[in-house]
Amino acid sequence: MSQTLVIVESPSKAKTIEKYLPKGYEVQATKGHLIDLPKSRMGIDVENGFEPDYIKVRGKAPLLNMLKKEAKKADQVLLATDPDREGEAISWHMANFLEIDPNSDCRIEFYEITKRAVNEAIENKHPVDMDLVNSQQARRILDRLVGYSISPLLWKKVKKGLSAGRVQSVVTRMIVDREEEIKAFVPKEYWTIDLDLKDTDDDKAFKAELRKRKNKKIEISSKEEADAVEREIRENPIVVTSVKKKERVQKAPLPFTTSTLQQTAVNALGMSSQRTMRTAQELFEGVNIKGRGMTGLITYLRTDSTRLAPEAVEEAHNYIESQFGKDYSNSQMRTAKKSRNVQDAHEAIRPTSMDLDPDSIRDSLTNDQYRLYRLIWQRMIASQMSPAVFEVHDVDLKSGDLSFRARGEKMIFDGFTKVTGYNKKTVEIPEMSEDSKIELLKVNKEQKFTQPPARYTEASLIKQLENNGIGRPSTYAPTISTIKNRGYVEVEDKKFVPTELGYIVTDLLKKYFTDIVDVSFTAEMEEGLDKIAEGGEEWKNLIDLFYKDFKTELDKAQEEVEKIEIKDPVTEEICEFCGANMVIKTGKYGKFLACPNFPDCKNTKPFLEKTGGICPECSGDLVKRKSKKGRTYYGCSNYPDCEFMTWDLPLPDKCPTCHKTLFQKGLGKRKKIYCIDHGELEPEQVIKAEEK
Repeated sequence: MSQTLVIVESPSKAKTIEKYLPKGYEVQATKGHLIDLPKSRMGIDVENGFEPDYIKVRGKAPLLNMLKKEAKKADQVLLATDPDREGEAISWHMANFLEIDPNSDCRIEFYEITKRAVNEAIENKHPVDMDLVNSQQARRILDRLVGYSISPLLWKKVKKGLSAGRVQSVVTRMIVDREEEIKAFVPKEYWTIDLDLKDTDDDKAFKAELRKRKNKKIEISSKEEADAVEREIRENPIVVTSVKKKERVQKAPLPFTTSTLQQTAVNALGMSSQRTMRTAQELFEGVNIKGRGMTGLITYLRTDSTRLAPEAVEEAHNYIESQFGKDYSNSQMRTAKKSRNVQDAHEAIRPTSMDLDPDSIRDSLTNDQYRLYRLIWQRMIASQMSPAVFEVHDVDLKSGDLSFRARGEKMIFDGFTKVTGYNKKTVEIPEMSEDSKIELLKVNKEQKFTQPPARYTEASLIKQLENNGIGRPSTYAPTISTIKNRGYVEVEDKKFVPTELGYIVTDLLKKYFTDIVDVSFTAEMEEGLDKIAEGGEEWKNLIDLFYKDFKTELDKAQEEVEKIEIKDPVTEEICEFCGANMVIKTGKYGKFLACPNFPDCKNTKPFLEKTGGICPECSGDLVKRKSKKGRTYYGCSNYPDCEFMTWDLPLPDKCPTCHKTLFQKGLGKRKKIYCIDHGELEPEQVIKAEEK
């Protein structure tokens, strides 16, 4: 019997694939890269065509030797690494190491781990795609040239342990630039006016919003102007000028791409992009399902496409019709418009089988796996369902020269929202005609101020990166993780805020490495890498073009940049050994207190960031802490004597009944303020800290 060795990346994937293969097939995993650039040096021969110096990854020699031994015993070796540029590069390295001709039919790919997909892949063996390999090489070399050139400069001139990167630096700049916009923003006062009205014929109240004066948009910028408008309203009768009814159709969402999955998981599940990608990888590679064994649950997770396989669409429609009826099934195929940086090689992210609904396999999944799989499952089903249909009822009214509009809306067919749910409130208004008699009940005036642009959340940052063509969706999670770990940004209320270090490094890069932190330039480089992958550009030409200008900037920076001193914030905490005021430093695990007289005095303490809240159990200070997974929580400063902790933000404000610390759950419209003893409070009940 002939022997075939199949090489994949992950042990989980190996277990899943093995069950679909007949006797004579052996599956082994590389556990990531086995051949790579060295960590201790740049490993790029700049003088000789940017040739990379690939070496065996430290500690991987035994695994490489085992694979070589197994390959010699096999009649055929099939390289089944992930179907993307990174996977193609791993296959190429393995082919070279195992002395397999990369131009032979040694490469197989599957975008879902099912028996059908695995068998089809084996039937469609092909050579290693050198265009994809060269695109990955070009990206790796570009990143290495930038990182290993600028990072030592930052160590020397700013602080040890810093790093710069071709993508991470421009992402940090985006966050810094947004913060600068916020600081420079000057709020402007404006007023909104709406009316509480009543149709005297059926006595039903409704609201109408002020929109125009003499058919031009009206702007009210002061209380005096608002009062004048109110007088005008009260001096003139309110009459109906038109009544219109129309249908509004809301289309179903498209299936998930890598980017939209990350954005939705952040918003809907509170899962970071890194956690989302890790969980999706587990679902793709295979989960041990009771009664089925290792089973791949979703298609490949790194994709820009919203395209779906015809058989998957048919399966979804059969499910929809059986569960909800034919009216809910939408036969019209939809995909997103193809933008400049979309790679359409893979399908959208979807379940591999509609037979495995989330609730039926919940006992076999971790909580994260279940929540993410359910999100992907619902999105796939919803994407093939009929639109939701609403009846929109617009009534235009007039009072003198002022125009108002009342809008009502009710759902007449729920469509895809049967699966996704519909959170918005629908408002109905009374039936009216142009001769309806309208009574004014109340004029509602509200002072407001224009708001600065919002800080980026993880979801909005990912969306902006995608819109600007920066990086690839698969790189968003590690990039965001890097800029947080390096201390360039912090997360406050789930929003990114640049640190002093982030400002310093960004300012230096903006001055000396304009291209590296330029959004347009970074996007153009990404397009160049895509062209290499498509066979449209020589990879060394792209690097050579980049390096000429970069080397000039680097030489200038090394000559001109002066040492930048970063002063650590001084606290009121006194070092008990030498009497100095301790300073705040940032280490691998976050902030801590240290004696400024180091190395003569090596005293350190945990940094306890007070919230202003008081512990309800022992009256200690409530302080901000981080869990092992990096999640913020709040605990008592008297720990371990007092073990009180909460995920909710303690406030300096007090409960009006018991004067205990209040807590805030959620943000924005979902924000709730509550007392542990007396439950949720209305905003006007809160005793503000400044009033105490």
